[in-house]
Amino acid sequence: MKRFLDRFVSGASSASQTRPGELSGSGRAAPPQADDEGFFATQFLERPEYTRATSAWTARALAVGAHALDPHQGLELLLKTWGSDALMASLANEDRRKLLDHLEFISVPPGRELIVQEEKGDYALIVLEGLVAVDRVQPTGARARLAEAREGDVLGEMSLLDAGARFASCLTLSRCSIAVLTSAALDELAIEEPRLGMALMASTARRLSLRMRQLSARLGALLTAG
Repeated sequence: MKRFLDRFVSGASSASQTRPGELSGSGRAAPPQADDEGFFATQFLERPEYTRATSAWTARALAVGAHALDPHQGLELLLKTWGSDALMASLANEDRRKLLDHLEFISVPPGRELIVQEEKGDYALIVLEGLVAVDRVQPTGARARLAEAREGDVLGEMSLLDAGARFASCLTLSRCSIAVLTSAALDELAIEEPRLGMALMASTARRLSLRMRQLSARLGALLTAG
């Protein structure tokens, strides 16, 4: 976790020396801090040697028929579910509104695959309204239901952080309102708004931790029963 937090710390430090778009000593614009693909690697999951090509959000948005949601409505929905989190609650309204510059808010019809298993993606999704099935697709094509994501849940954050392949597919079961966080937007937050980025990632990490605890409890119950 420290390496990922260093991304925001180093971003804040570099921002004070060379702002994005300004020329560095070499005469070229200073690039964002490079991501560490090895961070938070999910070593406990078996990965096939073959994985599908990377699916950028722009391509996935077209595939699922996403429609733009009013940004202010989307932000209101996000703050309704995440606004009470400690770091998010500590932000001034003016700082919260800056999320409009870094998040995309969309509406997706039911029956659309937001995330495809074994693809590599450059985005994570925050469910604001609706219901999304999280399924592990078997070699036979059958789908094993792992969970159902609801308001406030995050999808795809592991691949966003470690650049690994998606472990499961995510299918909308109803019309859903979604906030989209891409890797490019995360880099921008790390450099331009580190405090806001930390608040957003702290909320994400809190939900990831809760999900891992629930998974550990379920595995423990299965081992005990066995």
